Amino acid sequence: MTGPTHPGPDPAAPEGPAVAGLAREVEVLRRQVAELEPLPGQVGELGRLVGQLSETLAAVTARRRVPAAPSWLMAPTDPADIERLLGEVCGWVEVVFLRYPDGATALPQCWLWHPDVVEELLWLMHAWCAAYQGPAASVGAAGDWHDRQRPGVVARLRRSVGSCSVEAHQTRPGWSAPTGTPPPVPGVEHVELITRWWATDRDHTPPEPPTAAEPDGSTGPAGGGWR
Repeated sequence: MTGPTHPGPDPAAPEGPAVAGLAREVEVLRRQVAELEPLPGQVGELGRLVGQLSETLAAVTARRRVPAAPSWLMAPTDPADIERLLGEVCGWVEVVFLRYPDGATALPQCWLWHPDVVEELLWLMHAWCAAYQGPAASVGAAGDWHDRQRPGVVARLRRSVGSCSVEAHQTRPGWSAPTGTPPPVPGVEHVELITRWWATDRDHTPPEPPTAAEPDGSTGPAGGGWR
């Protein structure tokens, strides 16, 4: 003999539709929650990207605030300014540049007589300050200074001054003493000719250089002139 049965809820009963509707709402909510579960991770990733962009913008802004390096070749003529520049360069050369063996061997005693050498060391000093101490100081900037900027200056000093010495700058019979006077700008006599061409006819073939007998460049050699 079997026991009594317990049938399920009668859909026709008044509470049946309400329960079914509640179940549907619960299912909808469950699906919505499932869809929202990845959201915290997405928000976190978005926050990370925004942080990176902010850091990048701050770094770019900081680099723009890095002061420009002064120029020895265009330095003011005030003796106090010159003394300050030389004092800074000499101090930095002693504590940084000469610590590198190749730098020490590339810098002759007569380096102060070579304006191009002073210019190189001046900007290299400011590049070092920007890489290590400036508002945009970074490991990457320091690496660039070591890997590219400093070796580049050393190589140029070797080519520029070579084995020059203080004695080479002393006026003595038989010596061709180097000077700090720059050579004349080559081709400067053609400025007027090039000015006319670049200002009025730059999309066409440039005029041929004038012969020695025609220094003004008015006509040029045979077959030359304007095209």
